[in-house]
Amino acid sequence: MEPEGNTKEQAPSMAQSAASKLSQMSERTKQLGNVIQNPERQKRIILIIVSVVLLLDNMLYMVIVPIVPDYLKGLQTAADHAQDAATHTNSTNSTVHEVTKGNFDLQIGVLFASKAILQLLVNPLSGTFIDRVGYDIPLFIGLNVMFLSTVIFAFAENYATLFLARSMQGLGSAFADTSGIALIADRYTEEAERSKALGIALAFISFGSLVAPPFGGVLYEFAGKRVPFLILACICLADGVLCLTVLKPFSNRERQNMPVGTPIHKLMIDPYIAVVAGALTICNIPLAFLEPTIAKWMEETMHSSEWEIGMTWLPAFFPHILGVFLTVKLAAKYPHRQWFYGAIGMVFIGASSCTVPACKNFGQLMIPLCGICFGIALVDTALLPTLAFLVDVRYVSVYGSVYAIADISYCVAYALGPVVAGQIVHDLGFVQLNLGMGLANVLYAPALLLLKNVTQMKPSFSERNMLLEDGPTGLYDTIKMEQREKKRKGLCTTIDENGIETFAQRSYSDEESSGVEYV
Repeated sequence: MEPEGNTKEQAPSMAQSAASKLSQMSERTKQLGNVIQNPERQKRIILIIVSVVLLLDNMLYMVIVPIVPDYLKGLQTAADHAQDAATHTNSTNSTVHEVTKGNFDLQIGVLFASKAILQLLVNPLSGTFIDRVGYDIPLFIGLNVMFLSTVIFAFAENYATLFLARSMQGLGSAFADTSGIALIADRYTEEAERSKALGIALAFISFGSLVAPPFGGVLYEFAGKRVPFLILACICLADGVLCLTVLKPFSNRERQNMPVGTPIHKLMIDPYIAVVAGALTICNIPLAFLEPTIAKWMEETMHSSEWEIGMTWLPAFFPHILGVFLTVKLAAKYPHRQWFYGAIGMVFIGASSCTVPACKNFGQLMIPLCGICFGIALVDTALLPTLAFLVDVRYVSVYGSVYAIADISYCVAYALGPVVAGQIVHDLGFVQLNLGMGLANVLYAPALLLLKNVTQMKPSFSERNMLLEDGPTGLYDTIKMEQREKKRKGLCTTIDENGIETFAQRSYSDEESSGVEYV
């Protein structure tokens, strides 16, 4: 009888302990929800989400460098044996076989470029879509597409499936990268904060690009083709869950009050934005053109081993981080000289690119490659926040389309690189390729002088009138009106009985202080 009594006594105690554990879990869940809803903490979590997106995208972009060529050669060898076993006399089959072998390098180049080409085509549409629906839904869509792309990469068994996976990655990047950077620009409104946040995101881009080849090469060698892609897919899945939990993309009602963003074609013809886009394209051309050509050049001139080729770009991560750090610090103290930091970066890139062909060994080659990555860090960290500032002062503060233009600028360089660079080296030579890229960067640097007076611009007269006279019509207008009310209260030293007269005088003085619409 005692065991039955003990069982009856234990049952209520177990139920009580279970109830207490459930209540503790609910309390922790509420605390976690409160932490997530805190604006400052949410901004940091959003920065983490976007940084992981950019890390994954660039790791997936570069991780195939040591994997796919060797894997496709293996498939080609298997096809050779199968064909030899099937027939030795069919001349038609042998002709097709020779053409396939001759086009192997072209197939690799097209496969590498397909991501950037599709991303380039989709970006104008994704930028408009982001401006219409907000930043969270496109970010979540992009993460899902990137996850599917990574899984397809892991289980692909032929060239067509690899091409599909690579193209899908470009589709996902067009949504995830653009909306992620635009989301950072939207949440970090102060220029110093925005520069720092975008600098952190750029550091993750650099880390992903530089660490992916050794990461993929080592895992491919010891664990097989699928393992590196499955690891990236798991990270992508975890980031998607975090995005769904924090941003709640399908329950956010704020997008109903979002202002209508400026059409992308209007932003493209803006002279200041066009100058920035040109700088972003030209500064990334050396990196995009060297990645597919430098390995062959190192084998021919330096007789470099595989590990030296794989480790070529890894040391450049540290000067890239240094460039981001310096630009953020300088921009905080001297924000009106962003154009100058970008120009210095382009000169660094040009000089470093010209010295690459003069290197005689692996140790010497690391120096100009570090200089190229340092210069790219200066240009990107200085000019990406400038794009958001230009939209703030000249248009409506919606950033999807303007960062789609920035993404297009990158994609132009990386779409041309795998296809064009090899042909230029074949026709003109590796030395001429580097001298041309270096000269282009040095000659373009003075064009950034056009951005010299950007920081002195003020919002347009029509926008000010709309905010002051028409009243708030959306989320953007409401925030701006509240900011202006706070400024007005801070500036008023005396308060009249007639509040309307004080408001009119202050509005009039504000209009006088702005003077011309643009400097």
